[in-house]
Amino acid sequence: MIRTVITYCVFVAAVVVIGALIGINTGPGEWYATLVKPWFSPPNWLFGPVWTVLYILIGCVGARKWMHGGAMGLWWGQMTLNFLWSPVFFLAHQPFAALMVIIGMWLLIALFIRREWNSDRLSAVMFVPYLAWVSLATALNAAIVVLN
Repeated sequence: MIRTVITYCVFVAAVVVIGALIGINTGPGEWYATLVKPWFSPPNWLFGPVWTVLYILIGCVGARKWMHGGAMGLWWGQMTLNFLWSPVFFLAHQPFAALMVIIGMWLLIALFIRREWNSDRLSAVMFVPYLAWVSLATALNAAIVVLN
């Protein structure tokens, strides 16, 4: 029991802290403010709370896969692309390259859900809101590429 709690705490803390540090250090700045954005662009204040909730879910799923097996490779792959996207978009100012990153991330998340749907439905379901948000983010990224 204590090992389970520690594993969950480590995964959730690591994902949330790393995600927050990347967000703080790569947040939208003047460059992003000058970009033409589509009509469906969420307000900037919404990204932090949404990603915090998603990172908690992602951390919980990572802990489940670490302890019980499953699509751990897909989990690490999507996490790598997740943490790569903000630096590519906001620091490197490369919306097209970031679009390639987020498309890869979307595919890995979708593959994770598909792979785990029958063997670990809870993990798969916990990734559904993540896929929904990344779908919106992918559309937003694509629209920024087209509009700018």
